[in-house]
Amino acid sequence: MMKELEVLLNQRWVLKSENKELYYQLRDAIGDIRKYASDKLGCQVTENALMVKMEKIPVIPENFMGILDFSSKEEYAFLCILLMFLEEKDTQEQFILSQLTEYISANMPGESIDWTVYTSRRRLIKVLRYAVTQGIVSITDGADDAFMEDAAGEVLYENTGASRYFMRNFSKDITDYGSPKDFLESDWFAMDEDRGIARRHRVYKRLLFAPGMYRRDGSEEDFEYLKYYGHRLTEDLEQNFDCHVHIHRGSAYVMLQDDCRMGNTFPGNNVLSDIILLCLAEIRKRIEQKEWNIQKNEIGIVDTVSFEQMIRSVRQKYGQGFSKNYREMPDSEFPSTVMAAMELWMFIKWDKASHQVEIYPAAGKLQGTYPKDFAGGRENE
Repeated sequence: MMKELEVLLNQRWVLKSENKELYYQLRDAIGDIRKYASDKLGCQVTENALMVKMEKIPVIPENFMGILDFSSKEEYAFLCILLMFLEEKDTQEQFILSQLTEYISANMPGESIDWTVYTSRRRLIKVLRYAVTQGIVSITDGADDAFMEDAAGEVLYENTGASRYFMRNFSKDITDYGSPKDFLESDWFAMDEDRGIARRHRVYKRLLFAPGMYRRDGSEEDFEYLKYYGHRLTEDLEQNFDCHVHIHRGSAYVMLQDDCRMGNTFPGNNVLSDIILLCLAEIRKRIEQKEWNIQKNEIGIVDTVSFEQMIRSVRQKYGQGFSKNYREMPDSEFPSTVMAAMELWMFIKWDKASHQVEIYPAAGKLQGTYPKDFAGGRENE
């Protein structure tokens, strides 16, 4: 059952139309999946003729939990209006792109959309490509590049029917909500359940849905739970998943092993992961040498200039091992690119307003080196 649960933790959903064998595998294990998801995570499992899905609502929303393909608010708005548009369509009903653009123009809040502007067309196509990858719509005829080049370009799409399960159903009217905080203070987290059960659900979610769990974030009660029930939780997770649970005074982690696939894992097989590992080794060295200090809460604070200098020193020392785009990236862009990725993985928190970088304890969990015979560099001790 745990392999099936890993699948649902790793994917938004499993559509019958796209992977019939896996869909039926999940259906066969649905009883056990529902029991674990409900008891430990407080997550609802949806199972029907279209799909199997586990609703994964985080305790603390993080940047990496957004749609990383999107880079503007307009793209999120286009996605929401696309979902509205598909609500009125039957499963397997087809539509052409111009029908959608007319609908968006009529329903987009604020200023009207000018589809002759390339940026607007590019953003919409980015949203539609995302919708295709998620199995919400499929392309029946044509290529979306035609619309990218010209507002008159047409594409024929088909509604799969999955869109109505993309968003969570709310138990109350959310039209009066004005900020993300309103969702956090609503019954988004189903707080009508017993307080002790809710605490267990929060802890499991925080450990499984994010790279790290920190005392400074969220409820103090969560670390009280780890104090009293940490051994039982560790035993449960390590028996059911290929992982190791690390619990410290101010932080806790689930370290996935080779046979466990829950979401994206770090390090990935890419140069940026290598660069981050080298930076983590440099961070560790500077902390061990007392150049950078750690506070009582296990978090270090360094000014942004010093942190950027550290990243530049890593490129200077090991840059010959990087791919061309990272070797030749402008000196101002390279540190910010690396820092943004480190923040997504919760190794650091970059406070641009105060010009400070908070180094999270997770940064001490991993480090990387190039071999001693690496051409152009020395081993990072």
